[in-house]
Amino acid sequence: MDCSVLQKLRYEYKPKLPAILAGEAGDISIELGEPTEAVADAGALKELFKATYGKPVATFSRGKNEKISRELKVGVILSGGQAPGGHNVIAGLFDGLKKGNPASKLYGFLGGPGGLVDNKAVELTAEKIAPYRNTGGFDMIGSGRTKIETPQQFAAALKTALTLSLDAVVVVGGDDSNTNAALLAEYFLEKGSAIQVIGCPKTIDGDLKNEHIETSFGFDTACKTYSELIGNIQRDAASARKYWHFIRLMGRSASHITLECALQTQPNISLISEEVAEKEVSLNQLVNDICQSVIRRAENNENFGVILIPEGLIEFIPEMKKLISELNDIMAAKEEEFSKITSFIDQMYWLGKELSGESYTLLQTLPAEIARQLLLDRDPHGNVMVSWIDTEKLLINMVTKLLAKFKEDGVYKGKFSAVGHFFGYEGRCAFPSNFDADYCYALGYSAFVLAANGLTGYVSSVKNLATPASQWVAGGVPLTMMMNLEQRHGAKKPVIKKALVELEGRPFQVFAAARETWAVQTSFLYPGAIQYFGPAELCDQASKTLLLEKGR
Repeated sequence: MDCSVLQKLRYEYKPKLPAILAGEAGDISIELGEPTEAVADAGALKELFKATYGKPVATFSRGKNEKISRELKVGVILSGGQAPGGHNVIAGLFDGLKKGNPASKLYGFLGGPGGLVDNKAVELTAEKIAPYRNTGGFDMIGSGRTKIETPQQFAAALKTALTLSLDAVVVVGGDDSNTNAALLAEYFLEKGSAIQVIGCPKTIDGDLKNEHIETSFGFDTACKTYSELIGNIQRDAASARKYWHFIRLMGRSASHITLECALQTQPNISLISEEVAEKEVSLNQLVNDICQSVIRRAENNENFGVILIPEGLIEFIPEMKKLISELNDIMAAKEEEFSKITSFIDQMYWLGKELSGESYTLLQTLPAEIARQLLLDRDPHGNVMVSWIDTEKLLINMVTKLLAKFKEDGVYKGKFSAVGHFFGYEGRCAFPSNFDADYCYALGYSAFVLAANGLTGYVSSVKNLATPASQWVAGGVPLTMMMNLEQRHGAKKPVIKKALVELEGRPFQVFAAARETWAVQTSFLYPGAIQYFGPAELCDQASKTLLLEKGR
């Protein structure tokens, strides 16, 4: 296979491990803490997870452990959207298994959870894994968004695991995928099977985190990739001096990516969805605030700028949130009836009888293109597909109209030309940063240790990530500990609670203290491409968000 020079060099990179995992495999023992409780809805979750609720946090420590050396058969699933480092989770899991016992085997399920249901698996060997070490993507075995939720699917998953004589299944995914892993672990135990299920925290969105999961893998690489692109655009904007760039960034429910990229690049405006919701900022107020920055910069003869917009912003604007919530409920209840209406005009007429007056008026005032996007097919959870909504185009449209009015009133004398961008897929499969390469490898290795010790219903955990890798702390966290109940398809469902941007947290506070200056003065930073070779302070540094959260 032809390879680029970087590919060849990345294959040779040796990921760094926490000290506890770097020694002999047989010297890793498990310490279990006190029983745990869910973050919310404990009573209901205890009833739903009778076999797995309340398990203790597991921490690895030094000590002889004969379980580590037992022969194991483990299956691994890559679930959901891609995130840089997934291949290293598999590599760490494989290397751990072989270090524990060379006879152990690892199977990869093809195409995500559907591979487990349909018994589509391939044995992963050293030769199979070698071309994927330290590389981006999920193409080694593929991914998928199949949800194991019907009785038939659960039964088929168990049948596959039994057919392959698996000891454990490792699910690499985000909050929904790890929730599915918890349900699978519960199901296996209910059916009298000892097959374990262990999760690994993946999502570039950064919203799968808590005191034990300090960050999800892929976040660091994705943000560095986006920040390079933003920096390039900022340099172009400062050179051409005639365009305002509205950049929408991936991150459906939380603004972690936008906040991290803002800290790395210092654009003129960065909208944080959680703040918009907290302060109940209306769409018109948001547009007016953007216009004020444009006007003030024009007074300095700087008719250019950069604005960062989180992908999920539209759901946090109060009146838009109400509209989308009503649409989601209507679609869930009357999906079949609505699907028969093919004309957009007829769809709008039908919705006039279903929506509240306030929401229907708002829908009618939106640009037709945006209104159509709000009516498209729902995601697997019954929610609007926010990634299909061109929020940047909506804001450009409204800002352009308001600036025209300000110009008529003599308030604004500058020139405004806007360019829209969406950075999403560009960041999901980049070569992982050294941080993500190391972190993912450690997560995979930790999953092996959890499996070897017979634990189930856990997610692999590596903490103390703001320090050098040798000082990281490895272990496992019960999946039920991170759960609450949320409304899905018109019913309460158990899900891992998403971590939104904390407005009182240090990363947001550092950003908030500087943004007034950035809004008027050109303060751009140009972080450049991800660096893989050189001093640790250049190549191994964690995200600014993580460093600030840990007081660094």
